[in-house]
Amino acid sequence: MLALVWAAVVAYIVCAASAARARRAAQTVRGIVIDVTDSSSQGHLVSSRQVREWIARSGIPTLGAKVSEVNLAGIEELIARNGFVDEANAYITYGGELCVDISQRRPVLRLLTDGMNAYVTSRGYVFAAPARSSLYVPVVTGSFRLPFPASWTGFAKDCIEAEKRKIDERIAELEREKYPFYKRERDNDENIRALRRMRIKKGWFEREEAFAGRVRELRAKKEALRRRYRYEERLVGEGIARIEARQEAERAKQKKLEKSYEDFCKLITFVEFVESDDFWRSEVVQIVASTSDSGALEVALVPRSGTHTVLFGRIERVEEKFDKLLRFYRHGLNHLGWDRYRTVDVRYAGQVVCRK
Repeated sequence: MLALVWAAVVAYIVCAASAARARRAAQTVRGIVIDVTDSSSQGHLVSSRQVREWIARSGIPTLGAKVSEVNLAGIEELIARNGFVDEANAYITYGGELCVDISQRRPVLRLLTDGMNAYVTSRGYVFAAPARSSLYVPVVTGSFRLPFPASWTGFAKDCIEAEKRKIDERIAELEREKYPFYKRERDNDENIRALRRMRIKKGWFEREEAFAGRVRELRAKKEALRRRYRYEERLVGEGIARIEARQEAERAKQKKLEKSYEDFCKLITFVEFVESDDFWRSEVVQIVASTSDSGALEVALVPRSGTHTVLFGRIERVEEKFDKLLRFYRHGLNHLGWDRYRTVDVRYAGQVVCRK
């Protein structure tokens, strides 16, 4: 009896599930709900209106279409294709609403340097600034050359690692170009050893004049071979040296790339420091990044107050420099006037140098 009851329960569940699937497949999409889950007071990178336009232009059936015809994975892929979207999740409720939940990336700065117009997150993810974005983050301008191309979208570190692998491959390829020279070097060394073993002996009945003539001939031959082998040795050495010079040039590129990426990370950290302080977050309008003659990253600040530029220099002793600048603002410019100087230089320890 109990077995019959369980069989009936299972049959009911199967039938109910089948009916629900049939009803679900026949159901149509009645509306679209777009939710950008982390829009903040800083502004937004994407709006629900934009997302609706993307979906409409894609040609993916939505409103009025059967649930079974809606390509949810395609919608997610379409939205995630934009670098500023961190995650997209599309689903249809039992009420027939197509819901799309979007999580946008949270940039800490905007790059307007080296031909770029892009946002950067705290983890170094770079993506092009959307045409209609309205996000209030520090702007970095200047001549600082970035370690990735202007078209790059993704983590900067991934670009650096990919380029370093390419450089390693070029170095390995150049190493293989040395192999023919190594063979020539080995053959030449063997010839030199054979030359050293060349001897002649005087025959039992050979006259002195004839033996002396053969000795002179051998010496002349050995001298000619020595010149030939020395010339070959020089050619081989020069060939290997040329390849090694190209390898060193590639290694120099690699070091320069690593240094540039290190400076890029310093720049992110510097911006985060500025943003962590209420006063400097509102006071610093623009950060100008450049590379000095020595190759070091230096920054200058464009403040909201006054008409001067703050020469901050290298990103080092950051707290000390900002403390010094704040004291100068309070006890100097508050009395002298905010428009008195053209530049305020805090690069030097223990002093503030101003120029009109």
